[in-house]
Amino acid sequence: MTKFRSGFTLWQMVGRARELTEHPSVLDRIDAVLGVMGPAFGGTGYGKGRPLVNALEDVAKESLLFGDFELAQRFQRFSAYAGGELFLEILENYYDEEARHRSEEGMRRLVALGADRAVAVLDTLSKDNPEATVADARDLFRGIALSVDHLGLGTGEGGIRLPTRERRRLQQYGHMELVLRNLPQPSSAETARMVGDFLADTDAGLLAQLLELKARRAGLDALRAVVEDEASSESALHARLKNQEWIFGGAYVAELARRQYTADTILDIPLLRGDGSLHVVELKRANIKDLVIRRSGHLMLGAPAHHAVSQAQNYLRTMDENREAILANHGVDTRRASATVVIGHPRFVGGGVTPKDIGETLRTYNAHAARIEVITYETLLESAARMLALASAQQDPDQAEETTA
Repeated sequence: MTKFRSGFTLWQMVGRARELTEHPSVLDRIDAVLGVMGPAFGGTGYGKGRPLVNALEDVAKESLLFGDFELAQRFQRFSAYAGGELFLEILENYYDEEARHRSEEGMRRLVALGADRAVAVLDTLSKDNPEATVADARDLFRGIALSVDHLGLGTGEGGIRLPTRERRRLQQYGHMELVLRNLPQPSSAETARMVGDFLADTDAGLLAQLLELKARRAGLDALRAVVEDEASSESALHARLKNQEWIFGGAYVAELARRQYTADTILDIPLLRGDGSLHVVELKRANIKDLVIRRSGHLMLGAPAHHAVSQAQNYLRTMDENREAILANHGVDTRRASATVVIGHPRFVGGGVTPKDIGETLRTYNAHAARIEVITYETLLESAARMLALASAQQDPDQAEETTA
């Protein structure tokens, strides 16, 4: 269950951030945030919940349209805090100089305390064993480290579950709790030592990229499992594609939080292209037996695909007709909007229609369409898998050379 947050500190930060921009539309959206929160507009409390998260995300998206990436990142962090994903201490370390100084002072004292305890341990070692070497000292400290309670073991196959106090600290260093949660349970002291050495030597930037690749692989595997389940609903597929805009290709910079831009139109997945225009993804079930049919010896799309395309056409028409209002109210340009319909999978298609038949039929259909493309979940999964393979090869130069050889 999401634990929404708000409060005086966030309200102050939003107010200070308002002074960092002069764009009227960005200012309007910041005012909307303050309106949700309350006190600056005569309220008695600090509003929170999904309306506040959405309002903060709207500011971030509007800032992106003007190329103000620093302000966009600031409001993305505000939104993460309001949505329960970041702790207040993290925001303070970013945007409250006094709080950051207090945190730094605390860390300095902690380091000093640790150094003092280390000296005491070495004094004891030298007293008990005057012939002790550097190797003896190293082994002693390693033994101390291995004997410390690992903050509680997680369930399942292993991993380390961290309490809230430790997660707050680790979030300051690039969400390192993800690394710890995904580690195998140390089966021996040697395994624990190797894990410690790995974390000590790992480049932070490379580690972040590897974590991102791992998260994407997990997301793709989860989507594939739902696609291959013949009973999966559209809502189940949508849940697995939520915030996974990378699966649709590199042309899209973000999935928009707002799904409704007119009274009678609710979009499945609205994507933002780099030029600020909208791309609509319409999701249908994967289990469609008559995705492609054969009539009089010719292959053609079946009724479910035509219905989905008609639905996408109506969305685009509505967006065209309301372009000015949508651009003014939400900062999204729908005049050049396009759409992708994701429907069906060859494994479920009947009537003796082969995957090759489906691919050729869709290529023929798409060649005559201007703004709407129809693809299967198989095509979507294969394309995403190729992108992951390419990204993995870039992380491993030796593998890349073998691939291109």
